[in-house]
Amino acid sequence: MRYGFVIDQNRCIGCHACTVACKEEHQVPLGVFRTWVKYVEKGEYPHTSRHFGVMRCNHCDSAPCVTICPTQALYRRSDGIIDFDNQRCIGCKSCMQACPYDALYIDPNNNTAAKCNFCAHRVEANLEPACVIVCPTQAILAGDLDDPSSKVARTVVTQNVSVRKPEKGTEPKLYYVGIERDLLRPARLSRQNGYAFADRHDQPPHHAKTARVGDRDHHRPANAGFDPSVTREVYDVAHPAPWGWKIAAYLWTKSIAAGVMMVAAIVMAGTGRPSMRSLSLASPMIALAALAITMALLVFDLKRPDRFYYLLTKPNFRSWLVIGAYILMAFGALCVVWLLYAAFSSTVPDGVLLLTALLGAASACYSAFLFAQAKGRDFWQSKWIFCWQLLMQALVAGSATLIIGMVIVDPTMPYVLGPIPSVLFMSLVLGLLALLLELVIPQRSQDAKRAQKTLLEGELSRRFWFSAVGLGLVAPISLFLFSHPDPLALAVGAVLVLYGLLWFEFLWVKAGQSVPLS
Repeated sequence: MRYGFVIDQNRCIGCHACTVACKEEHQVPLGVFRTWVKYVEKGEYPHTSRHFGVMRCNHCDSAPCVTICPTQALYRRSDGIIDFDNQRCIGCKSCMQACPYDALYIDPNNNTAAKCNFCAHRVEANLEPACVIVCPTQAILAGDLDDPSSKVARTVVTQNVSVRKPEKGTEPKLYYVGIERDLLRPARLSRQNGYAFADRHDQPPHHAKTARVGDRDHHRPANAGFDPSVTREVYDVAHPAPWGWKIAAYLWTKSIAAGVMMVAAIVMAGTGRPSMRSLSLASPMIALAALAITMALLVFDLKRPDRFYYLLTKPNFRSWLVIGAYILMAFGALCVVWLLYAAFSSTVPDGVLLLTALLGAASACYSAFLFAQAKGRDFWQSKWIFCWQLLMQALVAGSATLIIGMVIVDPTMPYVLGPIPSVLFMSLVLGLLALLLELVIPQRSQDAKRAQKTLLEGELSRRFWFSAVGLGLVAPISLFLFSHPDPLALAVGAVLVLYGLLWFEFLWVKAGQSVPLS
C-alpha cells in the first residue's frame, strides 16, 4: 500500500478551498501552510495566461527529511504516508533544508516542524483527506497507488503526469496533470516586487528594471525591463531561510576547537619538549572553551532547546546531526584527557595526540556530510570538496588562534610559536586552492549555479571577495610572506584570518539558501 496524490491542474480554479480546509482540519496557524496555491503568469497583455499550482508534501518513498531528522520525529508509515511526531521534534530545521519542495515549516505555536500528513487520522477512519473533500472541481485525488483499481493509480498510468524535481531521487508520490512546467522549476520564475493589478500603466512596473541617472538609455520606455517570455510568479507564500548566523558561528567556533588540537598535535608529535608545555596546556583549554560555545550555539539554534538531549535518547543514526553530536562528545572527552596529561605529566602520549588529531579532523569535516544531507540545497552537495575546505579551515583557525594566544602571553619570544606560522601559511595556501577549485569546477545543476552566482557576482559578492577572500586569505598570505617571523605582524594576520573565516561561513550558509525551493 502506497498512498499518494494526483492533482489535475486542468481542473484547478485557484480557489484556495484546499488551503482553507487544511488549515481548519489541522488548526494551522496564520502565516504558515501545509498546502497552498501558487500563481504564475505568462505573456504580455492582451496575450496573457495565468496558471495555478497546488503545493504540499510529496510523501516521497525515499524521503530525505526522514533520513536527516535526528530524533526520528519524521517517519514513513507502512501505508507510504510520511508522518511526524511533534512530541519528538527538537526544532533543528534540518528537515526543512532536506526537503526539495519547501513542504515543512516551523509551527509558531509549539516551535516544532509540521507539514501535510495526508490527513492520516482521516485515512485511518476510511475517510479522504480534507482537501479532497472540499475541492469543488474534483481536481485533487488521493488513494493507493499500488491498487490498480484506484482512481489515482489509473490516472498515473493512463495520463501524462509530472512530478517535481525527479532528479533528486526522492521518488515523490504527488503527481500533476496539466501543470505549467515552470511551476515545477521555481528557479525559472521571475519574482516580482509588486502585486497583481497594483501597477499603473503610466508608471514603471515594479518588476521593470529601474534606469539610473547617467545611464545612456535612461530615456527608454518605462517597461523596458519587462520580458513577456519569462514566467512571472505573482502569488506565493513566504518560505524564510531556516538557518542563519548561529549555524555560521557554529562552523567557525567548531573550526577553532578542532584546529587548535590538530595543530598542537602536529607540532608536539614525538617531541615532548619542555618548551611545548605551554602549548600542551593552552590548546585543550582553548579547544574546550570553543567546543562549549559550539555546543551552546547548536542548542540555542533549536526551536525546542529544552529537548536537545533527545539527540542521545531518541537518536536516528542515519542523521549526521546525531553522528556529529557523538563525534563532538568524543572529541571533547579526548581534550579533557589531553589536559589531564599536560597538567600532571611532563608529556602527552603519542597515542592521545594521534586520536585527538583524528577526532579533531572528524569534528571539522562531519558538517560537510550534514550539509550534503540537505538535499534541497544543491550548492551544498559537493561534500568531498567541502570536507577538504572544512579541514583546511580548521587548520587555519587553529593556527591563527594559537598565534594570537602565544603573542598575547609573550610577544618577545617568537620562538615559542615554533612551526605554527608555517602550518598556518600552508593551510591558507591549500585552503585558497580548495576554494578556487570549488569555484572553478562547473556546478551540476541550475540551482547550484544560481547560488554560486549569488555568491560570486550577486548581492553577497562584495563581502565575499573583500572580507572572506581578500582580508581572510590573500592579505594574511601576503603578510606572512613579507613579515615572517615578526610576532606582531603574525598576530595581525591571524586576526584577519579569523575575521575572514567568519564571513566566509556566514556567506556560504546564506548563498546555499538563496535559491527558492518552491
